[in-house]
Amino acid sequence: MDNTRQISVSPAPHIKSADTVSSVMLDVIIALIPAFIASVWFFGLKALVLIVSCVFFSVISEHLCQILMKRKSTIKDYSAVVTGLLLAFCLPPTLPWYLGAIGAIFAVVAGKMVFGGLGYNIFNPALVGRAFLLASWPVFMTKWTGPESFGQDNWFSITDATTSASPLTVFKESIGIWRDSGNIEALTQIFEKFSLNNLFLGNISGSLGETSAIALLLGAFYIWFYKKHITWHIPVTFIATVGLLNYAFTGSGYLVLFQIFSGGLILGAFFMATDMVTTPITPKGRVIFGLGCGILVFIIRMFGGYPEGVCYSILIMNAATPLIDNYTKPRIFGEVK
Repeated sequence: MDNTRQISVSPAPHIKSADTVSSVMLDVIIALIPAFIASVWFFGLKALVLIVSCVFFSVISEHLCQILMKRKSTIKDYSAVVTGLLLAFCLPPTLPWYLGAIGAIFAVVAGKMVFGGLGYNIFNPALVGRAFLLASWPVFMTKWTGPESFGQDNWFSITDATTSASPLTVFKESIGIWRDSGNIEALTQIFEKFSLNNLFLGNISGSLGETSAIALLLGAFYIWFYKKHITWHIPVTFIATVGLLNYAFTGSGYLVLFQIFSGGLILGAFFMATDMVTTPITPKGRVIFGLGCGILVFIIRMFGGYPEGVCYSILIMNAATPLIDNYTKPRIFGEVK
């Protein structure tokens, strides 16, 4: 009787894990649930319609692309759902649902499938979709509304809303006044309109899933500490760089927290800049990536013509990822320079 056992031999690294693409993506969806609830609570039915539109057309676009490419459908890996959610969270609440659909189609087709699908794309697909919408429909993409109260007519409407400037728009106007006057007190006008409490909870105007810092941090805790799908390197370096540069430039601790809790910094740092496909694979490379993102966000917000810079900072650093990986890859054992 042959008692020999079959041994599977494969090249290194020999890593075994129960994680799959679908399980990781499902965890990301679970982590985004608090932000989803907050967006619908603060912005009403219009937010729900826009989110559903983005997710639906992301999934359909990927499925149709797989049919045209004569490949097995991969919509069950939930990556298209994640793309749709992240795209919707980057959009203004009043954006028409059909523009969200167009952005979702572009995000999946031009940002993902033209490169060969998940694992081959160079840029974060959701941010590709957002950049496309901002370039094509800037008026719609820069129209902000304040939060609605549950039970009021505006909460149930998918069109009506009260126009309100976003925190970063007010900051952009204020920083111009400060640079002209040279007086830091010129920035105090933002204190009158935005409190740290509202910035933290999300009771402010802005994009759907970016306003509630507490909701995003709850999701970040889930995928970072509980599921361990991401490491500290990118998000901590990203956020710390923005904070330190703002403090060095303004000397105001309030403005540091204002910059961290406003706009898409937390969403981008934890859920987009940590994308496994489009970011560096080495710890040192991830720190460089986060540092670059933080510097670019600071430059765009402080000196650029657009109030927000998270989207473009991540896309620019996505393009630099192959170069970063090349220069931060570990030495081969026994290699001699």
